[in-house]
Amino acid sequence: MSDALSRPLDLPAWPQFDDAERAGLLRALDQGQWWRMGGSEVDSFESEFADHHGAPHALAVTNGTHALELALQVLGVEPGSEVIVPAFTFISSSQAAQRLGAVAVPVDVDLDTYCIDVEATSAAVTSKTAAIMPVHMAGQMSDMDALQKLSADSGVPLLQDAAHAHGARWRGKRVGELGSVAAFSFQNGKLMTAGEGGAVTFPDAELHEMAFLRHSCGRPRTDRLYKHRVAGSNFRINEFSASVLRAQLARLDGQIETREARSKVLSGLLADVPGVEPQGRDERCDRMSHYMAMFRIPGATEERRNAVVDALVARGVPAFTGFRAVYRCDAFWETSAPAESVEAIAQRCPNSETLHAECVWLHHRTLLGTEDQMHTVAEIISDVVASS
Repeated sequence: MSDALSRPLDLPAWPQFDDAERAGLLRALDQGQWWRMGGSEVDSFESEFADHHGAPHALAVTNGTHALELALQVLGVEPGSEVIVPAFTFISSSQAAQRLGAVAVPVDVDLDTYCIDVEATSAAVTSKTAAIMPVHMAGQMSDMDALQKLSADSGVPLLQDAAHAHGARWRGKRVGELGSVAAFSFQNGKLMTAGEGGAVTFPDAELHEMAFLRHSCGRPRTDRLYKHRVAGSNFRINEFSASVLRAQLARLDGQIETREARSKVLSGLLADVPGVEPQGRDERCDRMSHYMAMFRIPGATEERRNAVVDALVARGVPAFTGFRAVYRCDAFWETSAPAESVEAIAQRCPNSETLHAECVWLHHRTLLGTEDQMHTVAEIISDVVASS
């Protein structure tokens, strides 16, 4: 064992914070008004987040799952309609549609980028399809050129699940500049966080205003007579969370620059490890935010992959198993499931089946480490995979 492998890895901790978050919390506290209708932190954060992502409008909400649900609702998703989602994703992507009574239709993903397969998506569009939800997996943006064409040809709107894609770009364009609604998450592990939280960006004022109403129980901003105009729920975020997110946003670009640099090193090293294949990159995604460092172990069973993850964690590497294919989760079948069997969906989603068994991901704090630590991480992975 090399000297590097015998030392504790000691990667940076997450979340990262400093006096900027402390000052923000005190600023919110001293306002004396701690909800968004009386304070200024949420309004300021929404403006800053929209500007950062090139979006005309942004709305902060309670969490990323609510961001998806709200976005789908304002796009017209309703009971009986269909929403196309990647089969390989965190289950919020499908559950947000199912909570609205819509049928979630899983389609396969690309085995290189792990993002939604456009050809499979096109084949799944029906007269009931109300939205297509590409997930920008680990900050690798989906093929937005092809998806935008599909949306224009079919008349079905896109909802970008950008929970992993804060600060990412597609051919020089930020998420909010791509002409479609996008949903973000600020859960504790995300690229910027307040423990929980989410946001939706909008390309026009009409959608933004409808989302505001629905996220605030259908009540207009200045209402004093309880005239609730539309059905909704309480998805309002509080002033304290927004103050923390303003500080987190201010350091996002610097962290992405570090992750981009370290990812080139780590991905290159992993590509040379026998039995390991790192997630690929579509170069049209000219800025990848790297929410995860993902790779797969070709030919591994789910059990072997799980053992590799356990061994990596024991060696100090913050490793996790890849997402279960959504249709292989019991929760997927509880409500508004498609009229297909698990095996029928699995048969048309072979790449998702592969990733379901073979995928491993490392927390993005790994990519905030030093270049020397990238070499150590790669050595540990090589050693663990070889001995598994």
